[in-house]
Amino acid sequence: MKFFISLLAIAILSFIVGLYAPWWSIALVAFIISLCISQTPGSSFLSGFTGVFLLWLILALFINAANGGILANRIGGMLGIGQSPVLLAFITAVVGGLVAGFAALTASYLRKKIK
Repeated sequence: MKFFISLLAIAILSFIVGLYAPWWSIALVAFIISLCISQTPGSSFLSGFTGVFLLWLILALFINAANGGILANRIGGMLGIGQSPVLLAFITAVVGGLVAGFAALTASYLRKKIK
């Protein structure tokens, strides 16, 4: 139950904070949520990774659909991955997920160290 609460809290707060703060604020959100909700390091990493991964994947696909895929095709061409908006959205989501996952993992280890 803690896992799903943490996952939802990270996803929702990352979305809200992301409207007003830089992209890396997802790390702060994941860190604070993981610090407040006690979990094992593995669960903490997974909840941070999954929450932001799903959030960024949905947002990237939504933005791609809103502009007809023009931006994703051009960025994909520049990165050498071809004109695949889904692959670009997946790569974007993995980067965001790793940032949040490692921030949550750090908070979990810090919580253990404090106790």
